[in-house]
Amino acid sequence: MRTVVLDTNVLLADPGALLGFPDAEVVIPETVLGELDKLKTSRVDPDLRFRGREVSRILFDLSEQGGLIEGVDLPDGGRLRVVPVDADAALPEGLTTRNPDDRILAVAIQVAGKNGGDTTLVTNDLNMLLKAQTYGVLVERYGDGLEGSFGRRYIVRPFKRYKIPIGILSVAVAVFAAIVVVAFYGPGRQTTKQTAIPVEFKELLNAAQRQALDYLTTLQTDPNDEDALRGMGDFYYDLRDQTNNVRYALQAAGYYQRYLRLQPEDPNVRTDLAVEYFYTGQTDKAIKETAEVVAQNPRHMQANYWLGVFYWQAERRDYAAAATQMQRVIELTKNDPNQHALYQQAGAALTQIRKDAADAGKPLPSDTTTPTGGFM
Repeated sequence: MRTVVLDTNVLLADPGALLGFPDAEVVIPETVLGELDKLKTSRVDPDLRFRGREVSRILFDLSEQGGLIEGVDLPDGGRLRVVPVDADAALPEGLTTRNPDDRILAVAIQVAGKNGGDTTLVTNDLNMLLKAQTYGVLVERYGDGLEGSFGRRYIVRPFKRYKIPIGILSVAVAVFAAIVVVAFYGPGRQTTKQTAIPVEFKELLNAAQRQALDYLTTLQTDPNDEDALRGMGDFYYDLRDQTNNVRYALQAAGYYQRYLRLQPEDPNVRTDLAVEYFYTGQTDKAIKETAEVVAQNPRHMQANYWLGVFYWQAERRDYAAAATQMQRVIELTKNDPNQHALYQQAGAALTQIRKDAADAGKPLPSDTTTPTGGFM
C-alpha cells in the first residue's frame, strides 16, 4: 500500500486532501496538528482559519472510529493515522526537532524507512520540496496548474528561515493596505491636507504588512527610494514563498529591477531577482543573472548555490555544471562554522545531482568530495 505524508499547507489549501488518496495510507505528522491548532488564535486570513477548523472537524469525525495514532479506515479505502517523531531514532544530519518543517520531514523519512521506501511526502512548500529531495524522500506537489509546474522545480531560498507562520501574510489585508495607501496618498487625491491612515487600521496588520505599508507610502512620494524598492521586492518574494503564487514572483521581480537600475552592483538583490526569474519560468535569465554575480563575486555563496540549483533543475539539466557549483559551495563553507547548514545542504544536493545524472544515463566522475558530518 502506498503511503503519503501530508504537509500542513496541503491541508490548508484543501481540507479534502485528507480523503483524496484512495487505497493509500495517509500519514499526518503530529506537528501538523500543532500548527493547525495555532491557527485558532493567530491573526490570519479568516478563510485560512476556516479551512484549519474544517481539517480538525474531519479528523474529529474520523477519530470516532478509533484512535488516530493507531489508525482508522477511510471511507474510500486506505487508512489514516497521526504519527509523532520517533524520539528514540537519530535524526539525519542537518535536521532538528526545534524546527516544525524538520519534524514533518523527519516523520516522512522515518515512515519511509519502515515502509521500504514506498512513501511520498506531499507538500506545497518550496523549501520542503528541495530539502526532501536532498534526503532521498519521494516528494510531489498537491494540485495541478501553473503553480504546480514551478513547485516541482524545488525552489528554496537559502540562508533565510522565515519566522512567519503559514498564512500569516494575509493577501487580502496586504492588498487592502496598498489600496488605502493609494487612496490616501495617490496623485489623484485632491486635498490640501494629507490624511493619515487610521491607527486602528495599522493595528490590523502584522509587522510585515505594516512595513510594506510604510514602503508603499514612501514610494508614493519618492518612486526611487532604494530601501523601499528593495523592501517591497523582499515583501513580495516572501508572499510568493508563503503562497506559491507566481503573480507575486512577477511583482517581486519588478521591484528588484527598479532597484537594480539605481544600484546595479548589488549582488544580493541580483541573485534574488534571478530566483524570481526562475520561478516564473525564465531559466535562461536566471542563469545569466547569477552567472554575472559569480563572475564579479566568485565567493558569493548564495549566487553559487542558486546557480547550481538552476543548472540542476533547468529543463535541459546540466548535471555537470550543477555539480561543479555545489562543489564550489562546499569549498566556500567547509571551514566556516556559521555556514554548517549550507555545507551539509550543498553536500546532500551534490549527492542527489550525481544520482539524478546516473539515472539519466549521464554519470558524473566521482573525483569530488561530499560532506559526511563535521567540517573538513
